[in-house]
Amino acid sequence: MTRERHFVLAAGGTGGHMVPAAALAAELARRGHRVALVSDERGVRFPGLFEGVQTHVLPAGRLTGGPIGWIKAGRNILAGRAMARELYRTFKPEAVIGFGGYPALPALLAAFKAGIPTAIHEQNAVLGRVNRLVARKVDAVATSYAEVDRLDAKYADKVRLVGNPVREAVLALRDRPYPVIEEDGIFRVLVTGGSQGASVLSKVVPDGLSMLPVAFRRRLQVTHQARIEDIDNARAKYAELSIAAELATYLPDMPEQLAWAHLVIARAGASTIAELTAAGRPAILVPLPSATDDHQTANAEEITQAGGARTIRQDQFTPVELAKQMQKLGLDPVALTNAAARARDCGRPDAARDLADLVETLGGPVRASEIGVPLPTGADGKPAYA
Repeated sequence: MTRERHFVLAAGGTGGHMVPAAALAAELARRGHRVALVSDERGVRFPGLFEGVQTHVLPAGRLTGGPIGWIKAGRNILAGRAMARELYRTFKPEAVIGFGGYPALPALLAAFKAGIPTAIHEQNAVLGRVNRLVARKVDAVATSYAEVDRLDAKYADKVRLVGNPVREAVLALRDRPYPVIEEDGIFRVLVTGGSQGASVLSKVVPDGLSMLPVAFRRRLQVTHQARIEDIDNARAKYAELSIAAELATYLPDMPEQLAWAHLVIARAGASTIAELTAAGRPAILVPLPSATDDHQTANAEEITQAGGARTIRQDQFTPVELAKQMQKLGLDPVALTNAAARARDCGRPDAARDLADLVETLGGPVRASEIGVPLPTGADGKPAYA
C-alpha cells in the first residue's frame, strides 16, 4: 500500500459532477488515502455518494446577472477561496482536483494561491465554463472523450484521456450479460432524465409507446423517473393507455434498473452516457437543447456513431418519431443485442483507476507514459481539441 496522502475534490452539486468525484474518492480511499469534498449544499447532501467523507460547503457565485451579479459572485468566490485556504492549512492536501461547477472555482483558486498541485476532470465532450477558466493554470486536465470542444490545443501536454468514472455497482454490470429478449416475453424500458429529470420525456414517452403495435405494447414494463411536477400526469397517462409502468422522482437503485433494462430512453448527460457505456445498454437519447454549449449533443455523438444509441433532437422528439425508433430497435432482438454490445465497446471501465493514477502523480512531472493513459488525438495524430 502507498503512503497515506490527502486530496481535496471540488465539485458542483449536480449528479454529473458528483458521481465521478465520488468514484474517485472511493478509489483513492481504497489506496489508503484521505479525501475531503468541497461542494455546495446540494452536493454534500447527495444521497449515498460520500458517506464517511469529510465534506465542506463553500460559497460560490455564478458569473451571470450582469455587473451586479458579477460583483455578488466575486464576493462569494473570494469568501469561498478564503475558506478553502483555511481548510488546506489544516487538512494539508497534496493536490486539489476540480470536477467543474461553480463551487469548484474558489477551491481551485485557493490551491493556485497556496501552490498546491491541481487537476481538473471534464465529464462532457465540451469543456465547461469553470474548467475553461482554470485550464491554463492547472497541472493536468483529465478528459472523458477523445475529442473535447473548447479545449485549446496548447494544453495538449497536460491532457490525459481517462474516461468518466462511474459507481462500482454500475461498473459491475459489465460482467453481467445483456438480458435475454424472449419472443412474447417482457420488454423492459427505463426512462430517466438524469438527476434533474426531464419534462419532455414525461410528455412524449407515454404517447409514443401507445403507438407501438398492440402485441409489442402489451409486453412493455416501464420504469420512469419523472420530475415531481410531472409524475402524477405521467402516471395517469400510462394507466389510461394500459401500459405497465412504475414511476418515481428518484431511483436509488439505478444500477439494478440498468441491469434489467432492454432499452433506455434518456437525456445525454455525462453520467448517463458513462453508465450506459459501462453497462452496455442501448438507448434512445434526447439531448437537453439548453445545455451549455449544447454539450449533451456532443456527449451523444460517440455512442451514436458506434451504433449503441439513436439520438433524437428535442424539437423532433414526437410520439410518432419515438414509436418509429422503438420499433426499429425493439422488434429486432438481434439488432438490439448488437446495439448493447456497441454501447459497451464505448465504455472506459478503468476511468476511476486511471484518474486516481493521474492524481497520484501530481506534485511532480506528469507524463502519459508513467500512468499508461493515452493522449487523445484525431485521425491525423494531432491533439483532437477545438
